[in-house]
Amino acid sequence: MVPAVEGRLAIPRHLLYFFIVLTALRWFIKNRQTKPSLPPGPVPIPLLGNILSINTKKPWLTYTQWHAVYGDLVFVRILNQDAVVINSQHVAQALLDKRSAIYSDRPYMATVEPSGWSINFAFTGYNDEWRRCRRLFHQTFRPDSALKFRPMQMRQAREMIVNLIDDPQHYHSHFATFTSSIGMSTIYDYQPGARDDPLVQIIENALIVSRDMITPERAVLLEAFPFLLKLPDWCWGSSIKRDARASTSHMREMTDVPFRYTQQHMADSLTFGHLSMVAEHLRRMEKQDEASKPMFEAALKKTATTAMIGAYETTTSTLMAFALAMVSYPDVQRRAQAEINSVIGRDRLPTFEDRTLLPYVESVLRETLRWLPVAPLGVPHAASSDDIYDGYFIPKGTTVIYNTWCISRDEKRYPEASRFMPERFLDVNGALTDDDPAGYVFGSGRRACPGRYTVDATLWSVIATMLATVEFSFAKDDQGKMIDFTPQFATGFTHSVMAFPCNISPRSHIHSELVDLL
Repeated sequence: MVPAVEGRLAIPRHLLYFFIVLTALRWFIKNRQTKPSLPPGPVPIPLLGNILSINTKKPWLTYTQWHAVYGDLVFVRILNQDAVVINSQHVAQALLDKRSAIYSDRPYMATVEPSGWSINFAFTGYNDEWRRCRRLFHQTFRPDSALKFRPMQMRQAREMIVNLIDDPQHYHSHFATFTSSIGMSTIYDYQPGARDDPLVQIIENALIVSRDMITPERAVLLEAFPFLLKLPDWCWGSSIKRDARASTSHMREMTDVPFRYTQQHMADSLTFGHLSMVAEHLRRMEKQDEASKPMFEAALKKTATTAMIGAYETTTSTLMAFALAMVSYPDVQRRAQAEINSVIGRDRLPTFEDRTLLPYVESVLRETLRWLPVAPLGVPHAASSDDIYDGYFIPKGTTVIYNTWCISRDEKRYPEASRFMPERFLDVNGALTDDDPAGYVFGSGRRACPGRYTVDATLWSVIATMLATVEFSFAKDDQGKMIDFTPQFATGFTHSVMAFPCNISPRSHIHSELVDLL
């Protein structure tokens, strides 16, 4: 009797088990069907992900190739880190602009803290510290406030032309000095000497050393092998630790020395620094309570250093791209000079009031920004929460890479994209179109470059002045033969043209009286 009862009880028990398994299976199938998939992308391999398929020195080239295969949004796994690459301005606007509350954070980057680059608030997470720095930056460099720098920008551009005519072989140095002068004036109210200024040297040395430290390949290396920062100096493989220490030292000097200069000269003169960012905010700090001053000063130092780095990297690299374009495309240079001659004449130099009257010169600036974008991938963003876009799932913590290079090389938007063609920004009537690369090369969303308008004015002032006064051409050897060359680039977070053989000479109408006006 007992076995029979147990047998009858076993039947419902098996049915219950079957029901549970069936329910779980149905839930699993439904969940698989309803949960959005990740964006398309190359198949990763265990542990390494897609790292072996990426050009670590120029990853934007790899991501641009993948755009043709996988589309505007590509999923990539770099070691253990998930990432999505944005390959179109449309997707960038949809995510970084319209969903900026989700995509304004920064991912962890293994090289930032060890190299001293945490002083650059561009790498700071989306938090209160970042907001303080951004607010300080915006107060000085917002569009209406930045107008006060225009007389100084034009004056510095003309001073650079004098140096360029006097010593054309060291044109890269003159570009760097001009850029540093603009940055030092607007940030610290410091007027550097024309050549070999000690504070300018501090900034240039810091960026040269530190730029090599924060390259993508260094970041990947430190992410995988963090113990490299703890090796003794005598040990093989400790060079990265020594480089990090040197970078930190240079960055600290770059932060402290010009800041102390402003503090000292403010104490010596009541009228000092009425236009500079640091002096302006230090005066505001005097009205605050003592408890809040240390935090304010730390934020101001970080903001000033960030502004200096951004101005130097963006402007110098863009001017090198402009010089390369003028040498490589002489017809463009002649057309821009003809427009200046027609509108302004030969007896004076361009001013900001002439800008709207020079659409081709404006298109040359736009094409320079597009042709060789200084920051092909910008600084990566991070998703602060799960998101779904166009049916694809983007998990919280995903690194978001904005591939500016791909946008600038879109053949549908920019036919023959590798050529320098300013006329692509002019309509059939010779008027400027609405397409301005500044809308994407300076970033997108809440993390877009807040100094964009000052940099834009700086670039226009010096490009217009150079076109009006000098000519770029291929250098020639002792036998008068043109020196051919292949452009070389310094890579890392930025993509910069390195110095190349170049001849720079005054235009035929640049006589001594006009040079005196410079």
